[in-house]
Amino acid sequence: MIASLQPKILIADDHRPNLVAMRRLLAGVDAEIVEAMTGNDVLAATLDHEFALILLDVQMPDMNGFEAATLLAGEERTRSTPIIFVTASHADDVNRLRGYSFGAVDYITKPLNEVILLSKVRIFLELYRSKVALRSALSDLSERNRQLEREIQERRMAEEQVRHLAHHDGLTGLANRLLFMARLEAAIARSRADGRGFALAYLDIDDFKPINDNHGHQAGDELLKLIAGRLRNGLRYDETGARLGGDEFALILNVDGVHSASERAGAIARSLFEPYDVPSRADGSSVDVRISGSLGIALYPQHGDDSESMIHAADVAMYAAKREQTQLHLLGVE
Repeated sequence: MIASLQPKILIADDHRPNLVAMRRLLAGVDAEIVEAMTGNDVLAATLDHEFALILLDVQMPDMNGFEAATLLAGEERTRSTPIIFVTASHADDVNRLRGYSFGAVDYITKPLNEVILLSKVRIFLELYRSKVALRSALSDLSERNRQLEREIQERRMAEEQVRHLAHHDGLTGLANRLLFMARLEAAIARSRADGRGFALAYLDIDDFKPINDNHGHQAGDELLKLIAGRLRNGLRYDETGARLGGDEFALILNVDGVHSASERAGAIARSLFEPYDVPSRADGSSVDVRISGSLGIALYPQHGDDSESMIHAADVAMYAAKREQTQLHLLGVE
C-alpha cells in the first residue's frame, strides 16, 4: 500500500451529523477526509487506504471503537497508525485509561473544540509527513545501495575479465605466454624445494596453413579451440596448458621420470591427433579434419635447471620430432 501525496484522515462515527461536523471543522486541513460509520467500515477503509490519523468514535454499532482499535493494532500495516478516540464529554478516567490500553494516542471529547481538534490533527499530519519523507529517503537510499552493489559487482566482473584476458589466450582460453612463464618459474621453484621433477612439452601443429586456405580462417579458429579443449581435458588440475602463438602450444606436466613423461605425453598426443569435426560456416556446416604435429619433451632437472634452458630443451626436442617425422620426442631418449 503506497501513501498518496496528500495524507488521509479517517473519521468514524455512527451519527451522520457528527461526521458532517468533523468534516467542516477539518475543511482547512491539507488532507483527504474518508468517512466510516461502523467498526467494520473502519477495517474495510484501512484495507484500501493508508491513513495519517484515525478519529475513532468509541460508541459504534456492531463493533465499538475499542474493538476496532484492537484489530487495527494486530495488523502490521495499521499497527503504527495513530488513533484519537472521540468520546462523550462525561467519559471518565477509567475509560480514558482503557482507551490508551487499546492503542489510542490521544482523546478528544464531544462537543468538539475546533482549536483543540485542529491543533492535535496538524501535529499528527506533520508527524506523518515526516514519516513519509523518511520512508522515501530510506527507499531511495536502499535503491542506491542496490545500484552501488550492482555497479561493484559489474566492476569486479570487468576487472576479473581484464585479469583473465591479460593472462589467457583470447581465442582458446588457455594460458598465454605471460602466464605460462610465471607457471614455469613456479614449477621450477617448487621442484627445487621438494626435489620432484616435472616435464615441459612443446607442441607444434603440422601443416596448419592449408586448413585456413582450404576451409577459411573461421574453421582454423574453431580447430584451435577444439585442440585447446582436448589439451585441457588431458591435463590435471595442477598442470598448465598454454598457447604461445599461432599453432604452437606448451604444457607443464607434473610427472617425474622418463617413463611417466612418455606415457602422459603419448596419451595427450593420441587424443590430439584423433579426427575433428570442425564448424566451418555460419550455417552450421562442418568439415572432418585430421591433423598431425610434433611434441617435444624436456625433463627438469635433467635437461635444464632454469626456465631458459628448459624452454630451449623442449624446443630442440620438438624440432627433433618434426625432423624425424614422429609425433613424440623426449630429449635424450631414442
